[in-house]
Amino acid sequence: MKLDLLAIAAHPDDVELTCGGTVIKAAQRGHKVGILDLTQGEMGTRGTPETRLKEAARAARIMGVQHRENLGLPDAHLKVAEEYKLAVARRIRALRPHTVILPYWEGRHPDHYTASQLAYEGCFLAGLKQLKLEGEAFRPFKIIYATAYDRSVHPTFVVDITKQFERRKRAILAYGSQFRPKQRERGKVHIPLDQLEERMHLVARFFGHLAGVQYAEPFLVREVMQVEDVVELPVRSI
Repeated sequence: MKLDLLAIAAHPDDVELTCGGTVIKAAQRGHKVGILDLTQGEMGTRGTPETRLKEAARAARIMGVQHRENLGLPDAHLKVAEEYKLAVARRIRALRPHTVILPYWEGRHPDHYTASQLAYEGCFLAGLKQLKLEGEAFRPFKIIYATAYDRSVHPTFVVDITKQFERRKRAILAYGSQFRPKQRERGKVHIPLDQLEERMHLVARFFGHLAGVQYAEPFLVREVMQVEDVVELPVRSI
């Protein structure tokens, strides 16, 4: 398989919340899109690993992605260990994505920023020809970082997801165990998850407003961005 775009995240539902609209848009444009969830989210307060895997599959169908898989690494215990990096590297060699979306490298949840470094190093190792690892050496051309969990980050660019917003919302709500819990489950403990769906919609609206569209998802790159035609640049300055 050779993917055009692969989104890597720590938990099922992270992709939907941070870059789901962009994933949907890429699939709608005819790109081959995949998702690699590193853990099953088994340490979450709500739901079971089995339930979350089913929800992830349902969300993938809603988004129209061609491939989704789960590495089954330990939730809440992610670390930048050799075996975990090699696990990512194997999938990079197998899926051969041109562009990879990673979580932003800072954040409240340790799994998120650990997943960022872990996946980056896995992408790098995948390109080492002398590395004794199954599959042909391959390294993604482009790595971008989804920054939606941290609104204080000034993005390099945003993607207009106005037309994809409603489908993104349906994909998020496919995780009924997380965002549509039964009342008896919701009443047990107050967790940030209770406001997360609404907060992420507000983030999309915020960055959409900055770009002059209704909804947008923010991204960051470490390298300089190249522009071929300054006359065609979007987003009004004045």
